Amino acid sequence: MEYMTIISRTLVLYFVIIIVFRIMGKREIGQLSILDFVVSIMIAELAVMSIEDPKTPMLNTIIPMSILVMIQILMAFISLKSEKVREIVDGKPSVLIDRGKIDETEMKKQRYNFDDLLVQLRENNIASVSDVEFAILEPSGKLSVIKKENDNKNNDPQTLMPLPLILDGKVQEEHLERIGKTALWLRQELRKVGHKDIKRISFCSLHRNGSFFIDLKNEKK
Repeated sequence: MEYMTIISRTLVLYFVIIIVFRIMGKREIGQLSILDFVVSIMIAELAVMSIEDPKTPMLNTIIPMSILVMIQILMAFISLKSEKVREIVDGKPSVLIDRGKIDETEMKKQRYNFDDLLVQLRENNIASVSDVEFAILEPSGKLSVIKKENDNKNNDPQTLMPLPLILDGKVQEEHLERIGKTALWLRQELRKVGHKDIKRISFCSLHRNGSFFIDLKNEKK
């Protein structure tokens, strides 16, 4: 009888966990935020404890799971509205190689050593650090690499830095600083192309040729 209880609990929890992760959204394991990762571990532990102890009522497992899912959904909603909360929950990318120069200070800050850097460069099919223009450590821990271009004689950082200048209607001062520009410069350039209200812009980045890619909030095709 106990075996049947374990089997039935396993089947029920299997489908409950599938529903839970579907609610949490589609993300690869390597792209999970810290919050997603913690919630995933806690849900797995609750499921194991419930299966190992058949005498525990199923509600004692399903209720905590439901609470965790609600917390995750609430935090995800708050993260969409607040950049500060998003940075705390998801973190933000760190530039480890900037225009071919390794940033040792940022590497120490991220507790990231040269062996880690070289391993991830090899995983990106990069044989030498000298071939890298930018290496960005993403919040997920993945290293995004932009190679140097042989025909790029103009090493102007504003045409190279692959970072957004506006996110959710907010100017990214830190990114502007990296390309040697100011918020005033950005506003003036956007006015030239007909965008006076920055709050209406959901995403803005700078192409290599100096032109802007701009996506407006709630823009219909």
